[in-house]
Amino acid sequence: MSALMLAVLVAGCSESPAPDKRMSSDPNAEPAAPQADPVAVARHVAGARVAAVRGNHQAAQAHMEGIQREVMQAGRMPDPRRPIDPEVARAAVREIDGVRSVIWLDRSNLLVMINGAGHRTQAMINRVCAGLAPLGDTLAVIVNLQDVTATTGAAAQTLSRNCQLPSGERAFMVRPREVDVVPESLRREFERQQLPDG
Repeated sequence: MSALMLAVLVAGCSESPAPDKRMSSDPNAEPAAPQADPVAVARHVAGARVAAVRGNHQAAQAHMEGIQREVMQAGRMPDPRRPIDPEVARAAVREIDGVRSVIWLDRSNLLVMINGAGHRTQAMINRVCAGLAPLGDTLAVIVNLQDVTATTGAAAQTLSRNCQLPSGERAFMVRPREVDVVPESLRREFERQQLPDG
């Protein structure tokens, strides 16, 4: 009986990881809020136990790191072991069509100046984040898009989002910056007051 259980556990742990369910096929879609995958955690726990029984300390360590990744992801905690090099990131993002220039405002906030309103979209944020993903943990990055061709206050407003979270949500210890001179709430109130009564 125990040999059968061991075989089931090993088989369950040797499966290739499931695709990231938070990513959508819609290029304008925002990512879903991260949650720990209980199946993945269970596989890592079982895999760590099997590896420990077999004396394979390297595999056990890999499974423990997998559990840590799941917990950190669910807790929205960027991985400090996978920081993104700022200059390499700037070079990668500058290659994206529609990007005019790229600067880091601080360790987490990336300001991307774009050419035209057609690039001020969630799809552009997704493209920037996809370009950054091979370089490190994008949970630590907030992308701020500004259209350098904007001629109105509304068009000049910054579109911001964390690479791995829906709009308005923050990663642990990652603070968004107020990039616009006039906050969007104040601009909207001003526009509302300009409307004729009635």
